[in-house]
Amino acid sequence: MPQYVFLCQDCHKEFTQILHIADLEKGGIVCPHCGGKRVTQAVTAFSAVTSKKS
Repeated sequence: MPQYVFLCQDCHKEFTQILHIADLEKGGIVCPHCGGKRVTQAVTAFSAVTSKKS
């Protein structure tokens, strides 16, 4: 499952959650720090590990 990073607009803290894509589309993400519902998905970098050499 993908891990998503969110930023709470109420307490300004960043947190991560592991969600199915369907759960992400439903919305309703709640900040675990303050219980706020005004959260936005943060832009993050990612990397992929493959077995082939470049």
